[in-house]
Amino acid sequence: MIEYKSILFCTDLSEDANIAFFHALDLAKKYNAKLHILHVPHSSYAYCRHVVNEHVPEGAEGGEAFFDEAIEKRAIAVLKEQYEKRMGDFKNYLFVVKSGSPDVEIIRYAKKNDIDVIVMGTLGKSELDRIEHGSTVANVSKYAHCHVIAIRNPAKQFILPGQMY
Repeated sequence: MIEYKSILFCTDLSEDANIAFFHALDLAKKYNAKLHILHVPHSSYAYCRHVVNEHVPEGAEGGEAFFDEAIEKRAIAVLKEQYEKRMGDFKNYLFVVKSGSPDVEIIRYAKKNDIDVIVMGTLGKSELDRIEHGSTVANVSKYAHCHVIAIRNPAKQFILPGQMY
């Protein structure tokens, strides 16, 4: 029997993440699980994507210099503004903001907090980042210790070459 006690919802505040939020919230309500809402603002420092696991030392120098308490407070305020009202009477949640490469920080947070399932949107804000560094969802799915649910935005249907409309 499947049982989720801790659910991690990862957001870049995009439309696709907002759709995935409702799935994460529904799971949290269904399983009476704690919902962790994580945002990793884009950093000027990106780790190499092939070292997404623990080879990236925590506290490594880089973009963290640009991430201070004021940025964290603003990011938490944005998360609250975007998601708090949508939760209604659901109160078992936590807002978290981390600095660094999104896939690395998602995986690290999930492992440290004994997350049972990660829920995220399949596409996000930065197409250029995906082209340059690969998909955050793909990297998280590949290296996470737990289940990863990627929620697709039905409004963004891709037509493959030779496929009928």
